[in-house]
Amino acid sequence: MRNFKLMMVLTVAAMTAVSCGSKTEKQEAPKVLVLYYSQTSKTKVVAEEIANRLGADIEEIISIPPYDGDFDSTIARCMREREAGVLPEIQPLKTDLTQYDVVFLGYPVWFGTYAPPVTTFLKNNDLSGKKIVPFCTFGSGGLESSVKDLAEAQPKAEILPGYGVRAARLDAVPQEIDQFLKANGFLEGEYTKLDEFPEQHPVSDDEKAIFNTAVDGYPMLHAEAKTVASRTLPNGTEYLFTAVDLPRDDKPDMPPAGELQVYVTVADSAAPVFTKVIR
Repeated sequence: MRNFKLMMVLTVAAMTAVSCGSKTEKQEAPKVLVLYYSQTSKTKVVAEEIANRLGADIEEIISIPPYDGDFDSTIARCMREREAGVLPEIQPLKTDLTQYDVVFLGYPVWFGTYAPPVTTFLKNNDLSGKKIVPFCTFGSGGLESSVKDLAEAQPKAEILPGYGVRAARLDAVPQEIDQFLKANGFLEGEYTKLDEFPEQHPVSDDEKAIFNTAVDGYPMLHAEAKTVASRTLPNGTEYLFTAVDLPRDDKPDMPPAGELQVYVTVADSAAPVFTKVIR
């Protein structure tokens, strides 16, 4: 596999001693599969970017029948299935999972976790001993919560650091995937190692304006920034806001979610955009 390197994530030596130690032979590179579910092709974009970068095999999880409706009908179907305690069926995989050491598992985030077809896949397949790299697309967030569920569903697999991206930011995928794969040892090459965020401080008026601009127009995020920290990016600044969820006028019966963490990026000469929310 071109440019492929897993020395940082696989505890194996590049060269294995044989006989009396006077000879060495290369160990075979681990086999990698990119496996994903995608209703609207957004997760597919990320999956194909990863597979192309790694020269890895790729397969799509297909639900039966497909979730082929609009947002409202998809939510309605999910609600019916959840209330009935049923999962969608999926088509049998064409690939033999036993042949792979590393599985990049991709999905959209629905209801704070991976979409139901992925739940079906995890219920029907044992990934014990494999290394799983989760990746996902979402409206506002869900990587962290879905990874927690993934670890509970596959306790004997090793869950490696994952990648998530807002569906509204797919144009950032090529650069971010490049950095993600290099930072985690899957590709050779230089990458930017970011500093840790410093201690947070109360937001200034300018920082509050950055937050409000970033979240403006997103209906599922109605919050007020309280504190913030920032760090330098190669092409701008990243902010980590701690915010408090506010009551919604359109849904007065919905209680506020409490404290949130909201990541906001301000690229050079660009408007602020939020990249993810951790609830």
